[in-house]
Amino acid sequence: MTRILVTTVAALSFTAFAAAQITQPSTDVLGAHLNYGRGCAACHSPHSGASGNGKAKSINAAATTPILWGEDATGLYGRTIATGGGKYIEVLPTSMSANTPDVAGMLTCLSCHDGNYAPAAMMKNKLYETVPATYGNRNSIPTLIENNGTSDGTYMGEHPMGLNAKISCNGAGSWDCADINGNISMRGSASSRFVSSYGFFVKPGIYNNSAVIVCTTCHDPHVMNVVNVTRNSNSGLTPGTYATMFFLRAPYNPNDTNPMSNQTAQFCRQCHADKSNEMNGSTASTIF
Repeated sequence: MTRILVTTVAALSFTAFAAAQITQPSTDVLGAHLNYGRGCAACHSPHSGASGNGKAKSINAAATTPILWGEDATGLYGRTIATGGGKYIEVLPTSMSANTPDVAGMLTCLSCHDGNYAPAAMMKNKLYETVPATYGNRNSIPTLIENNGTSDGTYMGEHPMGLNAKISCNGAGSWDCADINGNISMRGSASSRFVSSYGFFVKPGIYNNSAVIVCTTCHDPHVMNVVNVTRNSNSGLTPGTYATMFFLRAPYNPNDTNPMSNQTAQFCRQCHADKSNEMNGSTASTIF
């Protein structure tokens, strides 16, 4: 009788734990990228790209490839930006047809989110998504980069990104992973334990057979508030739909009511291994 009771309680506890992780969105998954109801056509014009959206300053046939981009990115072509305190220098592509991961992974994003070289883009520095009450100034959002209420005209304070911002394995602060032609394999002792506890959801760009950081490494521009974990995901989490924010590719929910939740820290630890439990001798796992 006692054994049956213990087994039942354990099963119920596991079910409650799993249920606490899984959520269902109550808003459209495009979230802020619904763009005042315009939806997909705000970023992609099915006919003629930026010209079809009336956004092109001049005719640029290359702008229609490869994703019929509907915003004018020409003001960003060839611009040099320095991120990560100036450590990482990135020269942006000179064409939408450049065959590098910073086209779809950075240039397209900045054609709306840059307030320095693309100040007339779609984004108007207004907030259209629900954020935690602790999120500072809730009337504006610091993703209109370089026009965010701090200082204009510099990318020095931004997270490292670009073709020179490489993700490394087995170095100082890095996971015991392997970079196989730009694909990160989390198969080391510590990195595999992290994946079994949380996962490796980020999507680095690949340049010269190396993994590099672009905007879309961390963000999925098509899904703002949820992330689907399947049995095929590189994650040991229970399959299901998890809450996220800011278009991030993995569970990230500062609104979690559990004061011991570490899921937002876990998101950052996907790359910042030296800040992880596994690399610091702790047996703590992901807590929702």
